[in-house]
Amino acid sequence: MGEQAMRILVFSHKAEVREAIINAVGRRPAADLGRVDYTEASGISEVLVEMDAGNVDLAILDGEAQPTGGIGLTRQLKNEIEDCPPIVVSVRRKDDRWLATWSQADAVLVHPLDPLTAAETVADVLRARRVPVVHG
Repeated sequence: MGEQAMRILVFSHKAEVREAIINAVGRRPAADLGRVDYTEASGISEVLVEMDAGNVDLAILDGEAQPTGGIGLTRQLKNEIEDCPPIVVSVRRKDDRWLATWSQADAVLVHPLDPLTAAETVADVLRARRVPVVHG
């Protein structure tokens, strides 16, 4: 039963946004998933180091981060990292969902974050990532 915790990277230049995301998703987003550990990043360089090292099972990026937002960063990561981990983008307005789709994000969270929706969204993305690839 010693399953290793999945690692979630949370990026925002604002500590309160990172905290809101972590609190909304929680330490165990679903009963069928193990615990998750969080790594916080306040700058792009931290995100790139973690993603390039392969230390991330899922990333949640703040679409409103400054000076570089998570939407553009998501598109960059999806186009530059082979087998890029899933990325969830958090946005402030429902109308910005289309931008998250353009960025190739795997899912979108809209502020104010609802803990049930946030945990369910992250759990769904993590489950999809865990499905083994069958080569035939």
